[in-house]
Amino acid sequence: MNKLIIIPIVSIVLLLIDWYVWQAVKVSIQNTSANTQNITKYIFWGLTSITMLGMWLYNFTPPEWLGKNLRTIIMVGVFINYFSKIFVVLFLLIDDIVRLFRLIVSKFSSTATTTSISSPDQPSALNTPITRSEFLMKTAVIAGAVPALGLTWGIISGAHDYRVRKVKLALKNLPKQFDGMTIAQISDIHSGSFFNRVAVKGGVEMLMKEKPDAVFFTGDLVNNLASEVQEYIDIFNKVKAPLGVYSTLGNHDYADYVRWDNDLIGKQKNLNDLIRAHKVMGYDLLMDENRFIEQGGEKLAIIGVQNISGQNRFHTYGNLSKAVKGTEEAPVKLLLSHDPTHWDKEVNTKFKDIDVMFSGHTHGTQFGITIGNETWSPAQYVYKQWGGLYEEGDQKLYVNRGYGYIGYPGRIGMPPEITVFELKRA
Repeated sequence: MNKLIIIPIVSIVLLLIDWYVWQAVKVSIQNTSANTQNITKYIFWGLTSITMLGMWLYNFTPPEWLGKNLRTIIMVGVFINYFSKIFVVLFLLIDDIVRLFRLIVSKFSSTATTTSISSPDQPSALNTPITRSEFLMKTAVIAGAVPALGLTWGIISGAHDYRVRKVKLALKNLPKQFDGMTIAQISDIHSGSFFNRVAVKGGVEMLMKEKPDAVFFTGDLVNNLASEVQEYIDIFNKVKAPLGVYSTLGNHDYADYVRWDNDLIGKQKNLNDLIRAHKVMGYDLLMDENRFIEQGGEKLAIIGVQNISGQNRFHTYGNLSKAVKGTEEAPVKLLLSHDPTHWDKEVNTKFKDIDVMFSGHTHGTQFGITIGNETWSPAQYVYKQWGGLYEEGDQKLYVNRGYGYIGYPGRIGMPPEITVFELKRA
């Protein structure tokens, strides 16, 4: 359907939600002063007007008119505003359903002589039990305020709250020359989503303070277009390591989510520009290839594949059989593969000699709740392996929760991750 049809329909639906929520807000402030009520009304409908204007500008103006940051603010504003109001609506619907049920019961009750439905701000003179509860109204407003505040805090505080996770990897075939070697991993940079260069730079500085021997970057440098990374090349080119920085591509790096109108040349050029960006930053991009690290006459194989997914909704471009050629004699093989579903698709069934696979992709859905040593995330309902270390026999998979973000420009209970591994002999 055309935007000229969709956006007006969506606007009407959203305004109906606003009107419905306003009924609860009115009840919540009915005992306050007239000035407070007027200020609240102006703020409520002012925010609605600004949100509506932003939504229309977002959809009916060229992207360059608003700029990336303003468009992101508009998108996030609409999302937070109405996502929060959905919680209010749910509470109100529950109350209205209960009131309707009581009304129906009272109609058939022999003891009921009169039934009256009160408006939200005018309680029934008979004080019948079907009158809408002011307490539930206030609860509904609070229920909407909590996600609004949480989502806002997730942007302000959570988006760049980088954490270093340290993990020991015990490998039975690890040569003693590599015992104690450290590898840092970052994943899912998504440079097109960033809005705070200073914070992004701080995360890179945090990584470099760990002084890793090698660094792995496991894909999704951009959201879609290679141009997104240009203003951050001078930050990410600071990532260095004595044994090299190795990278691979993720599903977003192929620009599959951009409408190219059959412009395959343009899409390929975009990919070529992205590959060039890896080179400019000093990253050794592995496109179904492998490299060897040698110390004291011993070798360790690093293998990298293009995106391979076990889910049909993501394209597979890589070829692991091609990537491992020549690594047969390596005592330890480390694989960079963006999507953790690749693990069950073929790694732990057909390539038993791969010791560790390093992935990202899930972001931990950028949301989680941690109690003690246990973390719950919606990601676990989508991915069998969604975050942290997994083991099957002698093989290991690590899923990094991501450095950046996409869609919602924040994180709640799922901080951006820099992982530092220490290889140990089992």
